[in-house]
This record gives sequence, structure tokens and C-alpha cells, in this order.
Amino acid sequence: MKKIMILGGNPETATLVDRSLAMGIYTIVVDMGQGSPAKRNASESYDIDVFEVDTIVALARKLEVDAVLVGVADILVKPYKEICDKLGLPCYATNEAVEAFCSKDGFKRYCKAYNIQDIPGIYLHKSDPIDLPEGLTYPLMIKPVDSGGGVGMKICRDEADYKASVKTALQHSKKGVVLVEKYMDCDDMAVYYTFRNGVPYISALSDRFTTKRQGDASPVCIAAVYPSKYSELFLREVHPKLSELFKGLKIQNGVLNIQFFVEDGVIYAYDPGFRLQGEAPDFHLKHIFGFDHREMLVNYAFTGVMGDADFPEEHHYTYKGKSACTIWVLLKGGKIGSIEGLDEIKADPAVHFVLERFKTGDEVKQEWLGTERQVYARMYLVAPSISEVNNRIERFRDLLKIKDDHGQDMILEWIRPFKESDYK
Repeated sequence: MKKIMILGGNPETATLVDRSLAMGIYTIVVDMGQGSPAKRNASESYDIDVFEVDTIVALARKLEVDAVLVGVADILVKPYKEICDKLGLPCYATNEAVEAFCSKDGFKRYCKAYNIQDIPGIYLHKSDPIDLPEGLTYPLMIKPVDSGGGVGMKICRDEADYKASVKTALQHSKKGVVLVEKYMDCDDMAVYYTFRNGVPYISALSDRFTTKRQGDASPVCIAAVYPSKYSELFLREVHPKLSELFKGLKIQNGVLNIQFFVEDGVIYAYDPGFRLQGEAPDFHLKHIFGFDHREMLVNYAFTGVMGDADFPEEHHYTYKGKSACTIWVLLKGGKIGSIEGLDEIKADPAVHFVLERFKTGDEVKQEWLGTERQVYARMYLVAPSISEVNNRIERFRDLLKIKDDHGQDMILEWIRPFKESDYK
């Protein structure tokens, strides 16, 4: 039996593990967290920090693994590349792509080099004085340059808050660097690329909607709708520049998601992820077009080949004229006492997948609020029109009831129906 080692253990990586197992592959998960979700169904697992590259390389040789693949975690792409290089195994990440897409400071440098508009801001190192950046005014967004999922991120509106937030963000940065940016209170979108033999294909364009109900914590997504109302603007203004960037980074294969803000007709790039996404737009692609990014990446890890020869003809970001939506269910802090209505939602013919992260009796900790760790579930649905998507949104809102152990509602916010004129 072929063996693959998957790096990372979060719930989103668990779906990659399950796909690998379904392909008949002996699947080994390495992650520092004991009992990580991705380890539950794995053939074998080890509690090792993925940054201990030499330890993992030695383990891979001992276990005679045939392939290595990173899961859904930005921070692990760099050690994934190093591990594959030492083992002589296929890796879709180039050194240049790791530099550009696996830290916010690297991405900002490459955006400047290729004339791609990013968010105005500066870097602060742990040895720098924490002064208000020249040319920027409150509110500001503070981000560690090398963390994801909203960890260490915060909106600041005054000097005291700013200084305290920078200190907190520095604690979440391995590099000891934070990014201080203009806070963007505007529309949000994302593009999802598939690379095959050096060609970037736009697999998905979506609009993202975030909650504003958690004060100055990092806004967390509550829904995405496909295709984006800004598709034509993106194709005209940004895609040609990104294509030049991809050539410069020598990217041949892999998957990449980049998020953008849109304000007054200007698109601002801000968050890349050179790996499978927690939001998982690839689930919609599998449902509509039939190809599976998880399967493609697992096969690539063994062969160095990304997809079949007819892959370019198999998909298009317009989704065959259909509308797709991902609904994120965010929970307030507390212990989950009861969950009702999820079975009825799963049975709806428009729903093709539901990813659950918690069950009754689990606790949502206060420190998780404002990060993706507070996500209870993501619901994936496809319908012939945006009107039918809106009907499902309202129906699911009425069906799903999640209460804490005191009988109080735990759902933070539910996405409102979309403006139909934007998506026709």
C-alpha cells in the first residue's frame, strides 16, 4: 500500500485525510496537537511539531513514506517545502512562492514589485518603537505577518489600544514582525487559482461577507457567494498583473487563494494562501464539475503531475450559470448544550456538503472569538439562481438552533439574503 504523510491536524485538513484514505492510501498525519481532528481517522499519527523538519524527515524515511503533502495551514507550507526537498519528493511550492505567499510581509513586497495594489501600511519589528505610522490614521488593522485564521489580529481605534494590540500581535509572530494597515471597511472578495504545468486557471471568484458583531476583533467570514459581482473588474484590472507575478515566482502546479477588498472601484490584495482553503471552494468545484482538488494534490504528491490533460476544459469560474454559496455558522462562547435542525439542512437537495467542527458538549472558548476557531460548521449549497440560494438561507436560519447548556442561543449572526440584482 502506498504511504503519504500529511502535515497538519485541523478539522479542515481532516477532509484531506479522509479523501486520501478513500483513495486506498495509507495516510500518516503529523501535527503537534494531541487528538487533532485530522488524526482521528488517520492510519497512523504522530505528535510532532512540523517545524522540526529533520525529525520529520527521519520519521518519513523510517516509515518509508512515498509522498508528503501539506494540509490547510499557511504556516506549514515552508516546512513542507523543506521536508520534500530533503526527501527528494514532489512539492508544488517553489522557494519564491513560499516567500511571496506564506507571510504577509513577503506578499506585500511582491505586490509592490509587480504593481499590484495592496493595503497601505507598514511593518513593525519587535525592536521598533510602537509609534503611529506616518500617513496612517485610526482605525488601523494589526496583524502578525506569519499567522492565519485571525489569530493575533485586531482593529485599533486609539493610541492605547494600538500599542497594546501591537504587543499582543508580536507574541503571535515567529518572526517578531507585525503589519500595521489601514482598516478597510468595504466589500470583500476572493479568487481561487489552480495551476497546472505553469498555467494559472481561475477556478472560482467569490464575494465574502464578514461579521461586525465582535467589536474590534478580526472580522470572521459568515458567507461566500459565487461567482463574484466583481468578476469582470478583477479580470480586467488584477488578473493580468497576477499572471506576471506567477511567472516570476516560477509556479507550475498547486492551488492558491487570494483575498481582496474592493473600495470605490479599486481592488486591494491582502491575504494569500498557497494551499487548500479552510473555506474549501474546491467542494463546489467537485460538485459542479466533477474534479477533486484534494485528489489532484494527493496524486501530485506521488507523481508530480497535477490533474489530467483535459483539466483546462473541465471548469470555468462562471459555474455553468449556477449560483453557489457557503454559509459559515459562528458560535458565541460557551458550552454547546443542544443542536437541532442540521439533519434537515443536510437533506436539502441544494446542499452537497456540511463540514462540522463541534458537537454537543464541546466548549467554544472566549479566546477563540474573532478567529476561525469559533466556526461551528460550513454549509455548501448550489442552486440554479441567486433567488433559490436566498430561499435556502432563510429556511436554514429557521431550522438551525444551537443553544448552550443554559438554553441560550449560541449562533452569533446569520447571513442575510443577497441583493439579487448584483448576481444576475
